[in-house]
Amino acid sequence: MPQGRKKTPFSGKAKKEQLKAKKQSRGQGGRNPVLLKNPKDAEGSSNIQKINFQPTKDGRSRPNRYALQFFRESNEEKARQKEIARHSLEPKDEKDLEIDGDQFFEKVLDFPKRPPWNFELGKDELESQENRYFTGYLNEIEKNYDWKELSLFELNLETWRQLWRVLEMSDIILFIVDIRFSAIMFPPSLYEYVTKTLKKDFILVLNKIDLAPASLVVAWKHYFQNKYPNLHIVMFTTVPGYNLVGKQSDKAGLQVRRRKGRIRMAAEGTQQILEVCQKLVGDKVDLSSWQKKIKEEMSDEVADSEDDGPEIGETLHVKSVDTQFYQYQKFNKGVLTVGCVGQPNVGKSSLMNAMMGKKVVSVSRTPGHTKHFQTIFLTPNVKLCDCPGLIFPSKVQKPLQVLMGSFPIAQLSQPFIAVKYLAERLDLVSLLRIEHPDNDDTWSAMDICDGWAKKRGFLTAHAARLDTYRAANSLLRMALDGKICLCLRPPSYAEKKEYWASHPEVKTVKWIQARSTEEEPAEPHFSHQSDLSDEESIPDREIEDGNDSGSEDSEESEGSSEEEQTPFSANKFALLGPDD
Repeated sequence: MPQGRKKTPFSGKAKKEQLKAKKQSRGQGGRNPVLLKNPKDAEGSSNIQKINFQPTKDGRSRPNRYALQFFRESNEEKARQKEIARHSLEPKDEKDLEIDGDQFFEKVLDFPKRPPWNFELGKDELESQENRYFTGYLNEIEKNYDWKELSLFELNLETWRQLWRVLEMSDIILFIVDIRFSAIMFPPSLYEYVTKTLKKDFILVLNKIDLAPASLVVAWKHYFQNKYPNLHIVMFTTVPGYNLVGKQSDKAGLQVRRRKGRIRMAAEGTQQILEVCQKLVGDKVDLSSWQKKIKEEMSDEVADSEDDGPEIGETLHVKSVDTQFYQYQKFNKGVLTVGCVGQPNVGKSSLMNAMMGKKVVSVSRTPGHTKHFQTIFLTPNVKLCDCPGLIFPSKVQKPLQVLMGSFPIAQLSQPFIAVKYLAERLDLVSLLRIEHPDNDDTWSAMDICDGWAKKRGFLTAHAARLDTYRAANSLLRMALDGKICLCLRPPSYAEKKEYWASHPEVKTVKWIQARSTEEEPAEPHFSHQSDLSDEESIPDREIEDGNDSGSEDSEESEGSSEEEQTPFSANKFALLGPDD
């Protein structure tokens, strides 16, 4: 209470009215209308869960127009999940990790597209038309599917408008996926729409390849090449071995990555993206300044210097909220516009920082961190557009959505199902070196969480019991960061493992990863039990608290057939050739 101000009486009735008004303002979510029938559950609360929701302070501000919206689970479903987590684990066969994207993305499960328009429509009329279309789109899905069999996907129209604008204004679409979950992050409907309807070029970036074995990276690359012939594929990581400090993993496969130095351009990956763009653009846009920027970063003088690195032209960071229709002009004013699209937590913003050679876009592990698309001029005639992470409609199970970062871990009321999914496919007991809390031989997801809580000293505040929820969240965050690394595999990978291990492109991937054979990411599984002593393993403090910034970064290798003839080199820049 400020000094000199006299306290005024405030009744309980007035307080109730104040809380009631606050609750109503939170339920409105700005000017955007509720786009569904808003069904009620047994308790009478809304069936829509809003993530990152902010109370409205005044009638003019709209802080919640980009808030993530998902369907809320019922209390009965939550209780059922908790009970399942107490059941004994059923270890899965290695082939259970093999997936095909077609089983998650059905052709009729399309994503919303901007409805037809004309210049005679006013702003309000256009918004109303888009609202009606989106409501009809969701109602159509509701007719054909039970919401429980669908993944949790974006229900906010404002966020889809960001995608529409980025697709409209971009000359080339750069779609980024996490190599660990690449097939369930790549919606075929978007590929068909961009290549056939918009008739634009589509580049797929297999990101975070430092988290996967080189043979698995090659297998995923050929999976996409065979399935989508018009796709241009590159590999990328901003955390190669030479940018890391100390031991990177223990013998069980638990990874701890600690970055060193400032943010630098991922020259190898950026060079490969440049080469693909040059092939697609030809002489219609001058990309020499981009090539010069990369070569300056490649020089030993720049690599060893302590300054902020080279800049070509003016770097602009423009946050735009305008999502009205954009009249597309190819290579408008001689500028190449590259739209970066992907699901949350695949490293889009980190990839743009790596291409720039410095931090220009904020990154976070929380889904929905990027609220609206951002435009950055890489060079005077190359513009990048960072689209917010979008969760496309699919049949991906919620545990997988949690592990790949589409759903916020902090919003999980029952994180144990995701831990169970992870524990049935990786030997967490050996990885974490934990003891059974009840000295039993049979493990459940709850037992693993309790064992980790006991080892880490996670206790509840009042009763000092094992904090199972905190332990479960800790394990899921370690999986999201890549410390506990679960990698899905393409079909028939187990049968052809030797073929992929001896493939010529493995050398190129290892060059990008910049890791020795001993440091290559392992494939921890129940068939690869490890007998570790505490002296052989990384300290638990580093497992939990080590620098995890590497999980958001990425880097790249050749995406053409020429990479099969690329010689292996220990020098990170040797393969890019001398200056012209």
